[in-house]
Amino acid sequence: MGAQQSVNAGKGHCSFLLIFFLFVTVVARVGNLRGRSSVRGNAAAKVDMQVDLTHMLCEALLLPPLRSSGVTLSQIVGRISLKHPNLFGRSEKLDVILDKGINDSNVVVAYRRPRPEWLSQQSFVVQHSMTPEVAVHGFPADNFTRSGSRGINLSRLSFGLELNEPATSNWTSGTSVKFEHIRPVNNQGHSIARDQDGFPLTCSGNLHDNMIILKQESGYADVNDNSFLKVNFQMEQGLPLVPKSLTFNRVKCAVSKGIKLGPTFLVTSLTGGSIVGDMAPYQAFAIGGLGSVRGYGEGAVGSGRLCLIANCEYTIPLVKHLEGSIFMDCGSDLGSGRHVPGNPALRQGKPGFGIGFGYGLHFNTDLGQIRVDYAMNAFNRKTIYFGINSSGGS
Repeated sequence: MGAQQSVNAGKGHCSFLLIFFLFVTVVARVGNLRGRSSVRGNAAAKVDMQVDLTHMLCEALLLPPLRSSGVTLSQIVGRISLKHPNLFGRSEKLDVILDKGINDSNVVVAYRRPRPEWLSQQSFVVQHSMTPEVAVHGFPADNFTRSGSRGINLSRLSFGLELNEPATSNWTSGTSVKFEHIRPVNNQGHSIARDQDGFPLTCSGNLHDNMIILKQESGYADVNDNSFLKVNFQMEQGLPLVPKSLTFNRVKCAVSKGIKLGPTFLVTSLTGGSIVGDMAPYQAFAIGGLGSVRGYGEGAVGSGRLCLIANCEYTIPLVKHLEGSIFMDCGSDLGSGRHVPGNPALRQGKPGFGIGFGYGLHFNTDLGQIRVDYAMNAFNRKTIYFGINSSGGS
């Protein structure tokens, strides 16, 4: 019975993908007609549409679907992108993007009005995502090398205004005000309020949480041939403007420094975060996984109101276009896991502190840098990571 329901859920996602594809095709045709009809002696506005669907065999082998499905289409991941540069004939831009992964999906619709370059750029954005909640509610498996699913997913709908300030030589800044509606669902798409142990999945204790979030993000980058320094600061403030909305302050800061030492390169980074006020379990800082502490599954180290993560990587050139590296990662929730509602980290047996180390190979190509990392955690269990950095090799 459960397997059949999972198959039906997979079919539902596939049907959604096909329906959206047809919708985008219709919109593209309408956009082309509208572009042509609004031209006054100039060339018609062209609609840029891209479809990129790839059967990711490696990802399917390394990351088996959380929802069992016999439908081949459910194993296809990719992106459908529609860009209209002149929606109403006054250079208004419309972007529609659909990303589909093996276990998740994300739809973004953004409308941008033209403004002078010296003024902040305004965008109205509507977004819906469906993601498995394994970082906080997943259970550590295979000696913490991966996180298993307990059938909890997050349906997140948001809409609001984004303001991007004009970039300077080193600084970037952006502000957004959004309304978010977050609803935990099971693998069959039904709303759920509690996990398998009977603890609430939301802050309100109901089937959903509502919040209005004011977000400020600033970035600094100083890059030259011998070193770089990058700083990213994010602050989210939950505003009590609607009944039963969450009121909180969430801050995260990441600093990374790279130094060239002869032909080699040393990169260190430090990330810290804090959240105070109202909090749902899914808002906790998850520690563990790629981009955090390698050698552990996503969130397998812990999840808390606080986090501190340090990374160090030393890269050595081997031959042309090939580099070798050694690295060490460590992270901690600073004892704040017990302050997350329901204490999911303790119930899943997460240690709250983890250290991983290993080595890797980096292939620099015209398409980007292909990375293969071999990591080992504190339980002497090994994990291989594959990745591609589109920015190319250093």
